[in-house]
Amino acid sequence: MKEKIHPKTHKIKVVMTDGTQFETLSTWGKENDVMKLDIDPISHPAWTGGSQKIIDKGRVSKFNKKFENLTTKTVKK
Repeated sequence: MKEKIHPKTHKIKVVMTDGTQFETLSTWGKENDVMKLDIDPISHPAWTGGSQKIIDKGRVSKFNKKFENLTTKTVKK
């Protein structure tokens, strides 16, 4: 590996939305900085499965309408 091309890592503390904390190595900030998360796996609907809204505005229905007559052909060997 080439030397002196990788960023320096150091320990930081990460504080989750529920107040739990852990230490990790990071290139973010400086040694012993605290990263407070606004969104994390505990609170974000993508991980919790809660209140997800599908904002489509007809894109899927437009796609389906455009390609409704498209069929796949099977290739015989």
